[in-house]
Amino acid sequence: MDLPIDHFLRAAAKAPDRIAIKDGDLTLTHGDLAARVNAVAAALQDIDPAPQSRVGICGYNTVEHLTAFLGTLAAGKTWVPLNPRNGAEELTRMAEVTAPSIIVADADCMDRFDPGKATVVRGRPTGGSQHACGGDLNLAALMSDFAGRMPKRHDLAPDDVQAIKFTGGSSGRPKGVQQTYRVWHTCIDLMTRAFELDGDDRNLLAAPMTHGTGTLLVPILAQGGTQVFMPQPARPAAIIEAIEKDRVTTVFLPPTVIYMMMAEEDLTKRDFKSLKHVIVGGAAMRPDEIKRGLPMFNNALETCYGQTEVPQIVTVMRSRDWLNNDHRLASCGRATDRCDLRVVDPEGNFLPTGQAGEIVIKSELVMKGYLDMPDATAETIKDGWLYTGDVAAIEEDGFIYIKDRIRDMIVTGGFNVFPSDVEAVLGQHPAVKECVVFGLPDDKWGEAVQAAIEIHAGQPADEDEIIQYVKSRLDSVKAPKRVHFVDELPRSPVGKVLRREAKAQFQEA
Repeated sequence: MDLPIDHFLRAAAKAPDRIAIKDGDLTLTHGDLAARVNAVAAALQDIDPAPQSRVGICGYNTVEHLTAFLGTLAAGKTWVPLNPRNGAEELTRMAEVTAPSIIVADADCMDRFDPGKATVVRGRPTGGSQHACGGDLNLAALMSDFAGRMPKRHDLAPDDVQAIKFTGGSSGRPKGVQQTYRVWHTCIDLMTRAFELDGDDRNLLAAPMTHGTGTLLVPILAQGGTQVFMPQPARPAAIIEAIEKDRVTTVFLPPTVIYMMMAEEDLTKRDFKSLKHVIVGGAAMRPDEIKRGLPMFNNALETCYGQTEVPQIVTVMRSRDWLNNDHRLASCGRATDRCDLRVVDPEGNFLPTGQAGEIVIKSELVMKGYLDMPDATAETIKDGWLYTGDVAAIEEDGFIYIKDRIRDMIVTGGFNVFPSDVEAVLGQHPAVKECVVFGLPDDKWGEAVQAAIEIHAGQPADEDEIIQYVKSRLDSVKAPKRVHFVDELPRSPVGKVLRREAKAQFQEA
């Protein structure tokens, strides 16, 4: 069976002199990178010969991280991404759930893992140096020791597990999502065709490789394209500079970062003619900001929809479908050709066009299941359909409009209110920088609509005026009963505003 990594290795064999990596003054060809990947894969197999054993990788966006990731795939092992931005307690839980036999970690992350439970390999040394340092088992030394060695090919099946990635946002025991080789092959195929990726693509690694950005790594390398690294953490001004300097074509970014880039004074003076794909991910971008941002980013804003359980590319919205169609600015696009997407009522019956219901998906993108959680898996996958927990409506032309998570819907005075509807209006207020809407228990209404808002610096803000602003644009029942002004909204390690954390904060207050 072909492995997902074979898409890259075949491309490297055909065109070894194409540039695979650009990291400051460091340039690596596809042939160079393939040699490093094979050496790392052979080293990982030497440390633990068992096929499908797990390799955790905890690091920022570095050449070492990318090489260890690709080497894990080439070794026939299961990748466990561990975002160093997560707290030590959360990383410990993830490591306990997955029990990796090997962990590759940046030097400043190594003390978060127990060397008695896994072989810990140093990735990038402290301070960003790319040179090996003595003492510990380190990636640079392994690449040198195993240079020229080829990894053993294991007899693997399409439904064997390529990666275990964790769902975000919920408390308690983390859910490890098992993504199979079948899922990865499907994702690579759909990402490549949906965004028409090619060998001229230069992908800027701004957002963490452990998340959505990671789904672009193999597809772009498989086309002969280039991964462009930048200093971490990636600041908005530095991303702008890198796009212009390195003639970037492709970048995956959360809305929060895009909003901050749009606030930079000289953005419209920059040369962004190289941009083809600014893929918005991790959360939905507000329709008004999409409209404002399209000309700023060379009309290259695009998006796709998926979950960890059915990754990334269930739907696709190309910039050409957003341009000159304000109604579609609220859409996440149409289902890709290897995904059957429907909406259902609470009893699981398919709903007709235009009616809102829960999104269910049948596709080769669907996960194998949650690791060691058969009951949770059975609740999520029913008769081959994955129940997403997202509410949406599908219009006649096939475009899909996501409302919200089912559990985030507010029932106030007997009416259903989707927070995203209110947030879309609040976001148009000139004083509002970022906002989140939620419901809190209320004796009169059952739940009362409330909003937490970050205000643009220097902008006046009045609670009553903002409430009236919403009432003038939506049904009054959807307007917030209270508005809370905050210096900073709670965010995930990848910048996504956390609704439930904000709700809990004001519920406790």
